[in-house]
Amino acid sequence: MTRRVPDLPEALVRKHLQEVLESCRETNTAPSVLMLARRLGLTNTTFRRRYPEIAREIADHRAAPTTLRSGPTEHDRLVARNAKLRRRNRELNTQLALAAAQIQHLALRVAKMQDALEIQARVSSIADRRQLGRQRRRL
Repeated sequence: MTRRVPDLPEALVRKHLQEVLESCRETNTAPSVLMLARRLGLTNTTFRRRYPEIAREIADHRAAPTTLRSGPTEHDRLVARNAKLRRRNRELNTQLALAAAQIQHLALRVAKMQDALEIQARVSSIADRRQLGRQRRRL
């Protein structure tokens, strides 16, 4: 069985039609009967049966060549902003990897310089004495 859907006033349907047309203009998409029918809670067939004139108007809008709005849409701006953020994120990740590599390189250089300084100053490390003691005990 199908559920009975109450008839909607034509003024309400036309109001929703204008909202759908405006939304389609903003997003540069073509309006459809299905889009309006879903918005009103109707099936496509029921909408076409009850409002054939409005369905024809929508078909005429679809057939007419679309004129693009001047300038980018909100969606276009968001896509461009997202792409810009992705590029910036890649740049920052590259810079972070480079900085980490430089820190590692500097840490290795500091360790080598410290070893060279200790050798030149004839400094014996406490850790070295402990290691020697352990090695002697093992033997």
